[in-house]
Amino acid sequence: MTTSEFITLLAEHQGKSLLFEYAPGMLVGTNYHITEVKHTSIDAVDCGGNTDAWKETVIQLWESPSELGKPDYMGVYKALGILRKVGTMKDYEMEAPVKIEYGNAMFHTAQLHVNDFEAKEGQLILKLAVQPTDCKAKETCGVPETATAEATSCAPGSGCC
Repeated sequence: MTTSEFITLLAEHQGKSLLFEYAPGMLVGTNYHITEVKHTSIDAVDCGGNTDAWKETVIQLWESPSELGKPDYMGVYKALGILRKVGTMKDYEMEAPVKIEYGNAMFHTAQLHVNDFEAKEGQLILKLAVQPTDCKAKETCGVPETATAEATSCAPGSGCC
């Protein structure tokens, strides 16, 4: 989901509570805060020696220990207000993918993609997922596109990794 699509989705559901499902059936607690919005620029070299560059919008969530048991989730309206304020301070790259950074004592901190959403009964539930790593230089490394995880390991001298 792009930053533009994310902001538009929030704008369409301003009267709802905003929930984040970080794994199937697992929700970020009602005590979450948006603690940071990162406008990141990635400048990368892959294992095949190819360069690439892109931007991402990373929204960090944190659960406040002092608000455990809080009865209500943050409203979409409030979250949208935070994001709009950030946008007045630092311009968004609207076509950049948006990621949600989150972790707790039972889930490793990760940057999660917004894979889907569900709007129901006064709630907007954003469904997050971890995207697996991938070899971007499959042709250079001799890795077939349909390779399994076992087959994608790079052998010494293969020119990969």
